[in-house]
Amino acid sequence: MTRTIRVLLVDDQELIRLGFRLVLEAEPDIEVIGEAADGDEAIRAVLADAPDVVLMDIRMPRTDGITATREIVRAHPETRVLVLTTFDLDEYAFGALDAGAGGFLLKDAQRSELTAAIRAVHRGDAVLAPPVTRRLVERLRAAPAPALAEGEPDPTADLTDRERDVFLAIAQGMTNSEIARHLFVSESTVKTHVGRVLAKIGARDRVHAVILAHRHRLVDASAPLPPDTHH
Repeated sequence: MTRTIRVLLVDDQELIRLGFRLVLEAEPDIEVIGEAADGDEAIRAVLADAPDVVLMDIRMPRTDGITATREIVRAHPETRVLVLTTFDLDEYAFGALDAGAGGFLLKDAQRSELTAAIRAVHRGDAVLAPPVTRRLVERLRAAPAPALAEGEPDPTADLTDRERDVFLAIAQGMTNSEIARHLFVSESTVKTHVGRVLAKIGARDRVHAVILAHRHRLVDASAPLPPDTHH
């Protein structure tokens, strides 16, 4: 029997937490194990209950969701964080991703999108509201790459030629189906390669892979992005 996904709800509005609880508790494979009204409560609840997934609001009193996400990911890497917000603003999306969130969705996401996102984040996949992935790639390409620490290893050193092709395609913001078309392979083959690439480069998800590629200046900023299919 498959173990249920244990979820902690974090939002400063009680009615929003109630709404999420009603949606999630109707799912046979999801269990809401607790609630928190701010980041401080969320950090304590994760320490006490070790949830699989934290559904995290961003704007909250005392400790905000980005700060709480950073602390939770640092201290409890086995717990995944899915950020939900009403604000479709880059500073929040990128702040949450930089803090280690495994996903970012708007609060007006459909019920099916929310439950699918929780399952995907629990599997270790990255979940981003369209077109956040696109904007992330565009922002990184426009910004100067940060200076690398002396002796920092090349994350692609252990990749095969095909795995490097897949890594660079991820760094361009391509989806699995786009990579499959680009490399003339099946989508199932791409999924296998993506899993191996993330494991070898030590990336927690494909968003982290994009950031790593930028840090190591592995993406040609002048190269055109693939056609936008994320809408």
